[in-house]
Amino acid sequence: MRRGSVRTRAALGATLVVAVALVAAGIAVVAVLRGGLADNARLQAESRARQVAAQVSGADARQVRELDGLDDDTDEPVQVVAPGGKVLGAGETLRGRGPIAGFNRAEADDAEDAEDAEVDGDTEEKTLRLPADEDTSETGEFTVVAVQTLTRDGTPVTVYAGSSLKDQQEAVSSVTRSMLLGLPGLLLVVGGVTWLVTRRALRPVESIRREMAGITASTDLSRRVPEPDARDEVARLARTTNETLAALESSVERQRQFVADVSHELRSPIASLRTQLEVGAAHPDLLDVDGAVEDTVRLQDLATDLLLLARLDAGERPGEGRVALGALVREELAQQEHGPHPVRLGETAEGEVAGSRGQLTRVVVNLLQNAQRHAASEVTVTVRETVREGRRWMELEVSDDGPGVPESERERIFERFVRLDDARSRDEGGAGLGLAIARDVATRHGGTLSVVEGARFVLRLPAAEG
Repeated sequence: MRRGSVRTRAALGATLVVAVALVAAGIAVVAVLRGGLADNARLQAESRARQVAAQVSGADARQVRELDGLDDDTDEPVQVVAPGGKVLGAGETLRGRGPIAGFNRAEADDAEDAEDAEVDGDTEEKTLRLPADEDTSETGEFTVVAVQTLTRDGTPVTVYAGSSLKDQQEAVSSVTRSMLLGLPGLLLVVGGVTWLVTRRALRPVESIRREMAGITASTDLSRRVPEPDARDEVARLARTTNETLAALESSVERQRQFVADVSHELRSPIASLRTQLEVGAAHPDLLDVDGAVEDTVRLQDLATDLLLLARLDAGERPGEGRVALGALVREELAQQEHGPHPVRLGETAEGEVAGSRGQLTRVVVNLLQNAQRHAASEVTVTVRETVREGRRWMELEVSDDGPGVPESERERIFERFVRLDDARSRDEGGAGLGLAIARDVATRHGGTLSVVEGARFVLRLPAAEG
């Protein structure tokens, strides 16, 4: 994507929104202005019509032409019309012209109907084009109001008075023109300010991008992106990016350490096996078959552990099977009667857990082997069902009477290739993967594995429903 396109889109978007808002506001302002001026013109026309009507009501029909209200100096149209369309009087702009048309007032067609004409006192309003000046043929728009009244001699008449809409039209045109002339400049200001503000806001993002590009090119995961001092979304993005880099660096470091530990663990049995085979090839009578078999078994066990760890790291799901934890423990104890220490089996609840039988078997075996390796004289195993926070759990507890695990090391022992007894030879102990595998399996089954009170390991798994 082209550099700066985010800023450009933000500026264009803000400009468009402001333009739409200004156009809508301008239309509303013009409508309100037009309505207000139209109301003002109507009030002026009605006021004059009623003023003339009041004068007409005090005069005879023959005297209407001579009324003062018809001879003022304004150019506003005024006309008094009798039944039948007879013009009794008019101002200068309408003098000598026919009656104003376009109204719905019921007027008598002739003098004989005059007696039946009704006067309701209401007004009627129209916008009409009328002569703008007596001396020209030009016309203009007027708001014309009609008022009915009676002359002193009882003749019903209609008084028409108009108010010019020229001022209204000029005011609306002036306002509209001003808004149209000012709109482009205002939109340029809005777009420019938005572009500058967005540019400044996105400057830290560009710094983060450049640093990430540098990290990718150099593969140096110890580098970190700059974190702005502000507490906004960009600062949170920078912190999250650094946290991700830290986690990635830690993961890569663990992977490197894992490869180094695997190489170290494989070197000893392979070297021992090679030595025995070379000696056997040169001196068949000196071949230590039992030692070669033992080294081969160690290699096989280590390869099995590494394969299981690889599958767990790849996110292998535990499966949807159901396993009776108590029965599984009894089966494994029956197969390990050759262990160096006796195993005392305590409570064995018959509840089931959901998951992989093979993986859970591996957990049980690893815990039993770890207890046999460190026990002084006895190993104790119990399986019970508990309820915690409204949920049923199955707990496997494996303990021994050995020296136990120091409190400061109770989490470290679950790391891969960790041995607390540094003096112990590799032939006497494992590779340090058993407890790490057991905890990984427990976690992927939705449970936990912890060590408490020295040498008591507790595996807790959610009980199967139904």
